[in-house]
Amino acid sequence: MPNEKFKDAILKSYTTNLPSIYLGAGVCDNEIIAEAKVHLPMRMMNRHGLVTGATGSGKTRTLQLLAEQLSAAGVPVFMPDMKGDLSGIAKEGAVNDKIQERSRALGIDYAPTAFPVEIYSLSGKLGAQMRATVTEFGPVLLTKILELNDTQSGVLNILFKYADDKNLPIVDFNDLKKVLNYLTEGPGAAEIKSDYGKISSATASTILRKIVSLEQQGVDQIFGETSFDVEDLFEKVDGKGVISLLNVSDIQSQPAIFSTFMLALLAEIYQRLPEAGDLDKPKLIFFLDEAHLLFKDAPKAFLDQIDQVVRLIRSKGVGIFFCTQLTQDVPPSVLAQLGNRVHHVIRAFTPNDVKALKETIKTFPKSEFYDMEQQFTQLGTGQAFITVLNEKGIPTETVVTHLAPPASFMGPLSESEYKDLLNNSDLYKKYKDAVDPQSAFEILGERMQQAEEEQEEKAATPKRTASRRQEKSTLEEVMSSPVARQVGRELVRGVFGMLFGTTTTTRRSSRKRSGGFF
Repeated sequence: MPNEKFKDAILKSYTTNLPSIYLGAGVCDNEIIAEAKVHLPMRMMNRHGLVTGATGSGKTRTLQLLAEQLSAAGVPVFMPDMKGDLSGIAKEGAVNDKIQERSRALGIDYAPTAFPVEIYSLSGKLGAQMRATVTEFGPVLLTKILELNDTQSGVLNILFKYADDKNLPIVDFNDLKKVLNYLTEGPGAAEIKSDYGKISSATASTILRKIVSLEQQGVDQIFGETSFDVEDLFEKVDGKGVISLLNVSDIQSQPAIFSTFMLALLAEIYQRLPEAGDLDKPKLIFFLDEAHLLFKDAPKAFLDQIDQVVRLIRSKGVGIFFCTQLTQDVPPSVLAQLGNRVHHVIRAFTPNDVKALKETIKTFPKSEFYDMEQQFTQLGTGQAFITVLNEKGIPTETVVTHLAPPASFMGPLSESEYKDLLNNSDLYKKYKDAVDPQSAFEILGERMQQAEEEQEEKAATPKRTASRRQEKSTLEEVMSSPVARQVGRELVRGVFGMLFGTTTTTRRSSRKRSGGFF
């Protein structure tokens, strides 16, 4: 029987004794084979992954399914909530006919379950405020947000280098603008000329305009203190890993902001965590939804940093899953590192779509059970082509999978439920209020004021000196006259006369009597 052969192939490829995630059951000849269970070994989740598919194909629910099972296994999860509809993970799912039908087809019992959730926000309006200092963000990521060219990026690097050399903390945009002004028009302009090079007024003005533009968009509050502590992403509640949601529904018009911020978090996690090697379960799984926004118009330095983080962070026990519409949205250097693939339906409506489909198929192991080009366009909602790495790191059999339904609520919390979740969150209270520490703005402000006072003092000093010199010259002129010299001699003689008991008159009388000279 063909289906028996299919079932045996899937069981052989996907069965594991290690902790794993149940994704669903294999489909062959349009029949769901419940016994052909598809598992993803958690041991391999730090080899990263990719979830793709057209709009409405079920990508978000796949991410929800993955997050739930990771949480149940005690693995914390971080994921962006693009539309604000993932908050329902915090409450039990609602049983309906579609869920029951899917559960019966898979041969599983549906158990509605809630999971621990923390909600964050970059605006501070929809969750605990996520912040980072400008220094933590760094020049490469800031270049991406400000959309700077190579010259402007070079100047930004100078600002960071100078601040680092002079121990100037750049906490927020006010600090960055102060350093820029200090090194362009302030006392620091001459100071950096020999060591770093001169900064032109035109370049400085352009950078300043871009900073002000971001401030006007209301996203500058992501820079400051209290800076987000990545250790808070590793929390557990009752043995379940906390699912941290970054609600970005209110700043979707600034995709570069939230996508770059998430990369900054990843870089911070990499710096903070010790080496872990291969674990039976990852320490954290990091989902990057709408990943194409991360790579769009990205400069080479930015892409290099992504490639480096993805390549190295797996040794820290962290897995990254990119979620986007097409495989081609991810650069080849990053795509080559994504060992676990879940691909939902691809719509082949245009020549470009057909080309993308053919290229995607090439990334999958060949299958004797499917005409993949035809099958890819006929996948139903909640179905996907899957291939993952087994516990030995070998790619599994390519399989069309009827995915399991999430156990939590598939939709957003109500407004009152959302508010209750935030009000009961210790992290919401921890990051709610901003702190304004002493930083580059205050330090350079004092230096500039001191320099201005010194300049004023120097400007006044030459006038007093000239006045003294003029007085001295007049005195010298008077003292050099014959009359003055005579008066001076008489004064000296008078003083000596008083000291030795003689007077000028006495000495004159003496000379006359002796007939000689004094």
